[in-house]
Amino acid sequence: MDRLDELKQHLVPGKVYRRADLTRWTASVDRDIRKLLDAGELTKLSGGVYMRPKTTSFGRAPASDRDLVEAFLRDKRFLLLTPNAYNALGVGATQLYNETAVYNRKRHGRFRLGNRVYDFRIKPEFPAAATREFLLVDLVNNLKRLAEDETQVLERAKVVARELDPNALRQAAEDYGGVRAKKFFNDVFAEMDAADG
Repeated sequence: MDRLDELKQHLVPGKVYRRADLTRWTASVDRDIRKLLDAGELTKLSGGVYMRPKTTSFGRAPASDRDLVEAFLRDKRFLLLTPNAYNALGVGATQLYNETAVYNRKRHGRFRLGNRVYDFRIKPEFPAAATREFLLVDLVNNLKRLAEDETQVLERAKVVARELDPNALRQAAEDYGGVRAKKFFNDVFAEMDAADG
């Protein structure tokens, strides 16, 4: 078995690798990457990010968003979010978006990874998973980016806010809300407190 075959044995189909990951299996990493690219055994997704192709009955499968972003950031701490998630809140958001935001602590900007473009946004705080409370706060934070009627969405957001866990919503607004979102939710909480009082 030659050195290139030995390297290929370590590469799992469908898995994403950084150039640095491959250095543990070969001393001539750049030459071997070039050979694997030429042979179709590796696919370049971005500068220094590669994937071992995985073939299914439908053709070549793309890398998972999670694996791709993790390799690109060299970090597991990020949140993938598509504005389509807001549609499930019941606030009248119905547009479909072909965009994925990546909340993280390292990179900012739009980057093409493979065939997809990701909008990396540096955020000091974000949850490990998007709860309904977080999504409602995030919706208000990002309302200017959406193609929805702001007034209608905000009116529906007030109704939805009353249906959510009030403590979790207060915490989400405090932890993740921008200036506009904090003011909006403070007004909502004041109305709720007045109604309860």
